[in-house]
Amino acid sequence: MLPARRFLPSLSLLAAFEAAARTGSVTIAARELDLTQSAVSRQIKALEKQLGVALFVRERQTIRLTLAGDAYAREIREALRRISSASLNLRANPDGGALTLAILPTFGTRWLAPRLGRFLEANPGTTVNLVTRLSPFDFRLDSIDAAIHFGHPHWPGAELAFLMSERVVPACSPAFRARHRLEQPSDFLSVPLLHLTSRPDAWERWLIDHAVPEPSVHGMLFDQFATAAQAAAAGLGVALLPSFLIEGELRRGELVAAGADMQSAGGYYLACPAERLTYPPLAAFREWILREAAAT
Repeated sequence: MLPARRFLPSLSLLAAFEAAARTGSVTIAARELDLTQSAVSRQIKALEKQLGVALFVRERQTIRLTLAGDAYAREIREALRRISSASLNLRANPDGGALTLAILPTFGTRWLAPRLGRFLEANPGTTVNLVTRLSPFDFRLDSIDAAIHFGHPHWPGAELAFLMSERVVPACSPAFRARHRLEQPSDFLSVPLLHLTSRPDAWERWLIDHAVPEPSVHGMLFDQFATAAQAAAAGLGVALLPSFLIEGELRRGELVAAGADMQSAGGYYLACPAERLTYPPLAAFREWILREAAAT
């Protein structure tokens, strides 16, 4: 049930308010909206009258958001963004069936993207939009249907379906391995180690798992596996990487295994809000990706 009409201001009023709140200027807002200053001022005053709340403090030729106006502007901006995103998705796929999926960058480009054509071929009329997210978010505040998650099966407000586990392997360039003669796990303490910001303790866990007591490690930080793999291939150090994501580099000899692999503590999951599970494009994608993951 929709709220009372007086709590649903028109988009023109909201757009005028949002532009003025964001720019801090009625003049700039008017130029952005292709309106006159007086038209923007009238729309803001009409919005204040409808809500019964002052949104701006007016001081001579300037405006300043009230505390209430500042809070309202943040929520309205997000609502307008979501409406714009929904309209863009509809325009891209007027027959419906759009699915917006948040992906982890390297998993998305190296595992999901090469397989995605099979899903689209089996589901004609469905459009898949991919966005990057590195950590869990609130589905209620974002226009995203589902997300690929790595870690433990915990995401507040979301249902998680297990996709796959992974094994990580120390990898470096052939020249780096030959130069440093990496033969024992303790040898890794004397060479540059490349770290992922999303897995800051991965090297410590690998060393402890290979009987190196109380390791203290340092090195360069990377926010994506792809850049860490490139740095390792360039001879900057050893990176602890998921073996299934660097199959190409290993096959081409750009990277070589410098030590034994290890099972990661976490796994890959498909996360989505429970209320979206029956959305046809998501239901079809969920069934498809579970089959693809099982076949990997």
